[in-house]
Amino acid sequence: MKLTTMLLASAALGFAGAAHATDLEVIHWWTSKGESRAVAEFAKAFDNDGQGDHWIDSAIAGGDVARQTIMQRILGGDPPGAAQFNPGRQYEELIKNGQLLQLDDVAAAGHWADVIRPAKIQSACLVDGHWYCVPVNIHSWDWAWYSYAPFKAAGLPNPTNFDEFVADAPALKAAGFIPFAIGGDGGGWQISGAFDQILLAALGIETRDKMYRDKDTTIAASPEMLKALTNFKALKQFADDGYANRNWNDTTNMVITGKAALQIMGDWARGEFAAAGMTGVKDYGCMIGLNEDSPIVTTDGDVIVFPKQSDPAAEAAQKRLAALLISPAVQVAFNNAKGSMPVRGDVDMSTADPCMQKALMAVEHPDQIADSPGRFITADTSNALGALVSQFWSDDNMTAEQAQAKWVEIIKNAS
Repeated sequence: MKLTTMLLASAALGFAGAAHATDLEVIHWWTSKGESRAVAEFAKAFDNDGQGDHWIDSAIAGGDVARQTIMQRILGGDPPGAAQFNPGRQYEELIKNGQLLQLDDVAAAGHWADVIRPAKIQSACLVDGHWYCVPVNIHSWDWAWYSYAPFKAAGLPNPTNFDEFVADAPALKAAGFIPFAIGGDGGGWQISGAFDQILLAALGIETRDKMYRDKDTTIAASPEMLKALTNFKALKQFADDGYANRNWNDTTNMVITGKAALQIMGDWARGEFAAAGMTGVKDYGCMIGLNEDSPIVTTDGDVIVFPKQSDPAAEAAQKRLAALLISPAVQVAFNNAKGSMPVRGDVDMSTADPCMQKALMAVEHPDQIADSPGRFITADTSNALGALVSQFWSDDNMTAEQAQAKWVEIIKNAS
């Protein structure tokens, strides 16, 4: 693996010259088969950076659990060397309290402002003129992944939008397949995530963002919102009874094996297909934005923060890792395995599969880019909305009208 860019940046900043071998603990929640293959690319590159550094892997299953552990460790005075977060407001308290290492010198040497795209990705780490994290990928939640076999067996064409799939779901069920694959582990994040994509398709980017950004209760109380809730609840009849505690990658495996027809899941699912030896479009279908004719890519993803350390050697290693994570060769290796897009616009992704190519084309068009809701609302508000959607899905007695009233109230009181 070529680390030329990282080494040049390190040398320019004096990171390499007086380096000491350092063990750096990294807490993350990349634990599935595809995710493990991806994060191994980071670890391998760091362990071979020429400075004797060593990646100490602390993988914790489940984003919520991992984030809680990270915050407890930092606030308790025992910070890890690096930690994964999602872009947004999850780590704003750490920035306000001065507990994260500023990476301005690394960013300047690596010309991050010039190579990271789209600009919305930069804003997650560039706060008040200072860099506090490294964006490592662009993840889009807005995908539907489907198996060809169920549609063929049912005598149906492959869907080109989500409405077509919903219309064909009864025939898929009659043919003996699970039409809609979903899981309910971790407080129902798969359920709330799937609803977010259906809601985005129903409201459109501008209207959905206005609801979250401006806490607009008029949009929350609109007929379009009610229709999205109604349509989402109708999908439950096409899911299987075993969804309740199933994790996302086992849910994806139902599509991989042809047991289920379709899953709404972020592009990290592509890593699971790749780990199974499958190539997008050739071996399975993928719809970006839930509609091939109107693609939308959400610019979510992962960032790495570096909690402040008392040891100068550890801080130097943190900066070496920060430079490495965003170097061209490492970006390509990690994201090809992860299923996500690189944050750099200047790397060669010609080897990416056709599904990623769809996303790479969409991300070049600003009108096709949507922010994650986490950019506009706090974790508390996000958790409240997620819990509501999960309750609405599981409680057969809750009507769409009741769910909408609760949604309006949460938006009204959101911070």
